[in-house]
Amino acid sequence: MPDVQPLRHALAADALRTLRDRHTPPARFREAVRRLTALLVAEATRDLPTSPVEIETPLRKVMSRELTARIGIVPILRAGLSMVDPFLELLPHAEVWHLGFYRDEETLEPVAYYQKLPAGRPVDAAYVLDPMLATGGSACAALKDLQTWGVKETVFLGLLAAPEGIARVQAEFPDTRILLCAVDEKLNDQGYIVPGLGDAGDRAFNAAT
Repeated sequence: MPDVQPLRHALAADALRTLRDRHTPPARFREAVRRLTALLVAEATRDLPTSPVEIETPLRKVMSRELTARIGIVPILRAGLSMVDPFLELLPHAEVWHLGFYRDEETLEPVAYYQKLPAGRPVDAAYVLDPMLATGGSACAALKDLQTWGVKETVFLGLLAAPEGIARVQAEFPDTRILLCAVDEKLNDQGYIVPGLGDAGDRAFNAAT
């Protein structure tokens, strides 16, 4: 079972401060999400497979390396959309496939409302994007869809997590890597991360009430 180690970086700590602050406006919130996602992606893709290739510089030929894996980015709607652009800036040829879930406020379990994965050959590796790993319900539902599709390597990228959500993903999908910026104290009775940052989707897309 892969260990979960929060990202330890001064830039991450500063961006998290911005996200947690209740007075941060949506534009600055989205910018902080972009910074944190870029740091996570750099770490998550460190060991992607490459193959040797000969190229020609302006001076001579030289051996270099190119990525060989077919990568899928799977944002969980709606909040995961805020993490897509910084991922594509680093891996512009990655495929993007969306999964949508909303949380039943009584059971706290996810309810699927959008799923469109292509028939046929699955991607080599899929990166599930969701800023918050709270109960773990949506993450596990997304990972189950990817497992059904036939994806062999899955990675979850999130900004904040509660121990309960981490435990659930590890129990149900022990081979999935989990990369996070911070692990908070707990979930409250409504299933929100404490101290957390509120609803990441609402804050990113200016829909907070």
